Amino acid sequence: MTKIVYEVVEHDGGWAYKVEGAFSETFPSHDLARRAADRAAKEQVVPGDTTDISYEDKDGRWHDEASAGGDRPETNVEG
Repeated sequence: MTKIVYEVVEHDGGWAYKVEGAFSETFPSHDLARRAADRAAKEQVVPGDTTDISYEDKDGRWHDEASAGGDRPETNVEG
């Protein structure tokens, strides 16, 4: 199972959460950023419908596949 970590960090004059190198919007306090990270992490584990997806890989090739709605990652919030 995939594990995704939401990390609360200082960012752009405030606080944000970071996931795999991408930052959220900036929040004025650590507490607000932590609550947003907790909410996002909880939403990510909710199962959805199986659906077809298309994506481009790092070499510029496109792929089509089915994404299982129940295949959700484990999430954790740090910081």
